Amino acid sequence: MKLPFPIAEPPDPLAEEAGRKLFAGPVDFVKGVVAMDGLPPADRLEVCFAGRSNVGKSSLINALAGRKALARTSNTPGRTQEINFFDLGGRVYLVDLPGYGFAEAPKPVVARWQELLKAYLSGRQTLRRAFVLIDMRHGVKAVDHEIMDLLDRAAVTFQAVLTKADKIGAGAREKTLAQVREALNRHPAAYPELLVTSSEKGEGIAALRAIVATMD
Repeated sequence: MKLPFPIAEPPDPLAEEAGRKLFAGPVDFVKGVVAMDGLPPADRLEVCFAGRSNVGKSSLINALAGRKALARTSNTPGRTQEINFFDLGGRVYLVDLPGYGFAEAPKPVVARWQELLKAYLSGRQTLRRAFVLIDMRHGVKAVDHEIMDLLDRAAVTFQAVLTKADKIGAGAREKTLAQVREALNRHPAAYPELLVTSSEKGEGIAALRAIVATMD
């Protein structure tokens, strides 16, 4: 019997090469946005990366782009306080969203991030897919359901990306996958394949590059 939300198959050679070429080209920081009126023109496809504070968004974006410091990384949860736009070869915007949930910042600041996040996800017509990052060690938390509910309401397709896969053993990995699959069943906007990644070891990076490169 086929599992619900199977792990995505490795990309075929053409898709993998398209992803490699796209991410081997220029990837440039465009701007950090703190209000909706600061968004760049909606003139190309966009994909965004969302996740709890400290889930590894910046590390994943850096791994995709093959750069060490394209997106800032920090051990302090909640450091990313803006919606950060990166131009991928003039074809795609990669969008790094503020971490949600716990953040070491004043409550009014956190509230402002959350409102900006909601406005962006609900109102950006060129947004093709959200990648919702889930720490493989912890699975889906209540705060993840909040962002998934928002994506459901906005009718934005989202794909769960398991991060830090190198940090746990095979048994714990299967337990997390089962929990994530059960959680995603609640969300109609969930894309029916999972991605398992490790920014440190490179697992899943080629598959994610290929997905972005071949998206319409």
